[in-house]
Amino acid sequence: MKPLALFVAHEPAGSRSRVTCQYKCGNACFHEVPNTSSNTYFGDIVAGISRRRVLQGGAAAVVAIGAVGALAACGDDAGAGTADGAPGTGTGFAPVAPNTEDAVVIPEGYEQGVVIRWGDPLFADAPEFDFFAQTPAAQAKQFGYNNDFAGLLPIEGQAGKYLLVVNHEYSTEVFMFPGYKPEAISKEQVEIAMAAHGLTVVEVHGEFGTGRLKPVFGKYNRRITATTEFLLTGPAAGSPLLKTTADPTGTKVLGTINNCSGGVTPWGTVLSGEENFNAYFIGTSADPATAARLERYGIGESDSPHFWEKFDKRFDVAAEPNESNRFGWVVEVDPWDPESTPVKHTALGRFKHEAANIHVTEDGTVVAYSGDDERFDYMYKFVSARKIEPGTGAASRRHNLTILDAGTLYVAKLTGDHPDRIDGSGSVPSDQGFTGKGQWIPILRTAEDGRGESLVDGMSAEEVAVFTRLAGDKAGATKMDRPEDFEANPKTGKVYVALTNNTKRGTDGKAAADEANPRNENKNGQVLEITDDHAGTEFTWSLLLVCGDPATADTYFAGYDKTKVSPISCPDNLAFDPYGNLWISTDGNALDANDGLFAVVLDGDRRGETKQFLSVPVGGETCGPVITEERVIVCVQHPGETDDASVENPASHWPDGGTWQPRPAVVAVWKSGGGRIGVE
Repeated sequence: MKPLALFVAHEPAGSRSRVTCQYKCGNACFHEVPNTSSNTYFGDIVAGISRRRVLQGGAAAVVAIGAVGALAACGDDAGAGTADGAPGTGTGFAPVAPNTEDAVVIPEGYEQGVVIRWGDPLFADAPEFDFFAQTPAAQAKQFGYNNDFAGLLPIEGQAGKYLLVVNHEYSTEVFMFPGYKPEAISKEQVEIAMAAHGLTVVEVHGEFGTGRLKPVFGKYNRRITATTEFLLTGPAAGSPLLKTTADPTGTKVLGTINNCSGGVTPWGTVLSGEENFNAYFIGTSADPATAARLERYGIGESDSPHFWEKFDKRFDVAAEPNESNRFGWVVEVDPWDPESTPVKHTALGRFKHEAANIHVTEDGTVVAYSGDDERFDYMYKFVSARKIEPGTGAASRRHNLTILDAGTLYVAKLTGDHPDRIDGSGSVPSDQGFTGKGQWIPILRTAEDGRGESLVDGMSAEEVAVFTRLAGDKAGATKMDRPEDFEANPKTGKVYVALTNNTKRGTDGKAAADEANPRNENKNGQVLEITDDHAGTEFTWSLLLVCGDPATADTYFAGYDKTKVSPISCPDNLAFDPYGNLWISTDGNALDANDGLFAVVLDGDRRGETKQFLSVPVGGETCGPVITEERVIVCVQHPGETDDASVENPASHWPDGGTWQPRPAVVAVWKSGGGRIGVE
């Protein structure tokens, strides 16, 4: 068994602990960058791209996408105004100061309550959680571990009742099991960890007069785990690259793992991104071509801390060389049908998807944006060939559930307007800030019958779908600083990307700073704003935020007065409130404070104003924000996950206090006495 590298002397980016690096991503920041391509310069489309028949379309008005899951009326391009015409409404709260408290700290005048925590029962026959007597059967009926994305879907015709859909990204066995010893891991512990992965669907009811949410044993409740059956669709389904001993058809996969963020579609489903899946697989291949593909995805290079391969040979590359190819996809789950088989969409490509989020153009074209959360990896979008059908009837739902199976996959290439003024220091190059242009390069087209057409010379359609990173390399895509959540503003149609950090930027042998990634050894990250021709191939961009301590010269807040903003570091997940303000959750705050949730004004004379709304407990990460008029919902992931902690000596007792072990949980925050979030 490969020993853990937990005590290897290395420094994670930001404040993330070594133990979190170990279990969450297999110490990705400690290993060599998987992208060794020479993609540096913006120029003509490289020779690797052929047969460019691109879906064309003019700039379109956006279709507003709500959590209801039905196609809403077209939005406008008037900016982030409100019903009363006051720009910036929704950020009217006193900002929370940076802190290191073992609590969820919220603004004065607000209240909070835990919605659901790891181990809480989801079904009437599920046992109550017992930290010292866990079983796989119990965990399969309880709320999973390390919640990340959250989606809140109103139940039609039932005021105050919702489906809460949550991802469970990874397991931290050392904090899950008393007396845990990696070298002596048991089959039962592995099966509990597998059952703690995946997604949860749970019905929740609002409490009258507050924003509190209470879970109930509803008919939609469901657990999806690392052993639930999934259907593969799209151009790689049935490919020899996806066939295994257990599945000679190459169309059925057991489980989903390392589900990071996600999104709610206009047709009422949830998309989830399989991210650091490589950390669950061990081994490599004697075949040089296969070994290179594995290395490009970090397989065999990461420190696999879970040891699932000891009891399930799927996770041993030598035993099942294609099993890892069956992870790294965008997953779609229909929360309204507990008996439905979830889908993995191969038309959207395979990489470390942080999420996939939908924008719908005025003519009904669906565009799915996704980032590859790796240092020096790429940004993608998928433009559907099929139009969305409005309504929630059976025929519309059947059609809309196939929308992501036909269309064109693109990768992004960016150029800056001021290349001679970028020196890696983060100095602002012009009065307009950091700006540039971009091009979406087509790499894969999937026809109505599911057959793929490669648009990259030297690669088949199946290879582009399964080894999308290599296709991006050939296309000359721009290396970014960990592109994570990717969201379109329902008010304006502008698209925002969280670029979390990249401490390797500008170091020996690595890509130098450029205008979209303007700092060498970037530890605080930035937020990119894109004005996209959504169904077309051209865009312009600017940096909304260059994050960090506003007192330092290498930060930028869209030109706003930096003495009037909250410090922010390592942006991760994004969301919008009903007024068009951007909300950002952070992961790995490099400013010696706990992670938090921040609101940013996007329009008017307060553009760039950044205010911290809450912070999460010590060792925790802020995930899955949902922002409505009535409440803010966040997932608190890995509370108490610090290097000096243990089950015997916990670093946190959140959320239950006393001497309880820390438990990942979902929290709701609302205004005392009612009223709208952020409205004074």
